[in-house]
Amino acid sequence: MLGDVTQTTAPHGGPQPLRPPPRIHRAWFVAVVTFVTIIGAAAFASLPGLLIEPLHEEFHWSRGTIGFAVSVNLALYGLTAPFAAALMDRFGIRRVVAVALTVIAVGSGLTVFMTTSWQLVMYWGILVGLGSGSMALAFAATVTNRWFVQRRGLVTGILTAAGASGQLIFLPLLSWLVENHDWRPASITVALSALAVVPFVWLLLRDHPADVGIAAYGAEGFTPKPDPVPGAARRAVTVLFRAARTGPFWLLAGTFAICGASTNGLVKTHFVPAAHDHGMPITAAASLLAVIGVFDVVGTIASGWFTDRFEARRLLAVYYALRGISLLFLPMLLAPSVHPPMIFFIVFYGLDWVATVPPTIALCREHYGDDSAIVFGWVLASHQVGAAIVAFAGGLARDTFGSYNVVWYASGALCAAAALMALVIRRKPLPKLSPVSPVSPVSSVSLVKPTTAADTVTR
Repeated sequence: MLGDVTQTTAPHGGPQPLRPPPRIHRAWFVAVVTFVTIIGAAAFASLPGLLIEPLHEEFHWSRGTIGFAVSVNLALYGLTAPFAAALMDRFGIRRVVAVALTVIAVGSGLTVFMTTSWQLVMYWGILVGLGSGSMALAFAATVTNRWFVQRRGLVTGILTAAGASGQLIFLPLLSWLVENHDWRPASITVALSALAVVPFVWLLLRDHPADVGIAAYGAEGFTPKPDPVPGAARRAVTVLFRAARTGPFWLLAGTFAICGASTNGLVKTHFVPAAHDHGMPITAAASLLAVIGVFDVVGTIASGWFTDRFEARRLLAVYYALRGISLLFLPMLLAPSVHPPMIFFIVFYGLDWVATVPPTIALCREHYGDDSAIVFGWVLASHQVGAAIVAFAGGLARDTFGSYNVVWYASGALCAAAALMALVIRRKPLPKLSPVSPVSPVSSVSLVKPTTAADTVTR
């Protein structure tokens, strides 16, 4: 039982007492710390769409050039994630997250001194991309896998919603700074918010339930902390090659690439400038994005609850189909002012924004077990590659055609394809039980190997 006080084997050999769990399990405090950390880091994700017009006006860089820097950021965000998940197994969650936040702060802070476009690519694209990749959803997946056995879908939904909550907090503030005080104070705000979370992470976050002598939430028994896993990069690549030999991986990667293309790459990056093209003030457009964040929190937590109860692949199909329909209507809704049909779109789209994450993580866990966090990191990489392509293509389309309409329609069609792909993902078959042949009492006892002290220590 979880409440029993027993002696267990510590990670490095000696006995370690198993403490009785408190009334509120420590895992929920870890989830709160993770939630606040992701909120604090969410400022970097709120800024790119607000920078396109100010940088275009000040430096006369094309929207395609600025979109390229954003695409580098988004691609590295995804490509770093699986390596970050492996690094967390090697060095611990606290160290990786603290370093990542510091890199984000440095990259964002240096942008205020830039004068050429390559510096935008270096500071915002590469440094912030690498730092944010280590703060990606693989972080939430790793925390959930280690600290929770029950309620994983719900916790995944809550932690995923943290990014939307951060967007809700930072978008109105950053858009006000950009419109009234230039883009540089907004960039400094991102740097300071990332730095402010570092001591919070270092003092309050713990890597594993064994660090505080308890079992994971919902676990049947205490699990010692595993030894650090060496060769983080090699392990991440090995897991990729192993997963790439399976069909579900490519279907999950393909659907999540479309997810990234239709959210981070398209709406988060280009909604504000697209609305501004139709005469809407930047602050009003940014406020609509923040409202998306409000309903994203509701939709993502609800999606986590649904994932604990319904088949994940069917949920994905519904989410992608509804998103595609909403994007097809968006070009007809853009106008100089906010009107009821636009508000309906914002609410509808917000409920679906990252609702795809909990069922995607659940399918990774179902098919890939202990490697699921790293596999999800690679699936997330495809998400960000899709986002990067559309972030660049959206700016290029605006420069070429004078509007974003073609990108909205193409993304709606891609979401329809993602819905079909989700339905194709096969369910992992349950292990078959071997038929039990009649045996005598003596022979049935002899089939059970006696448990030795050595076996206990090994386990």
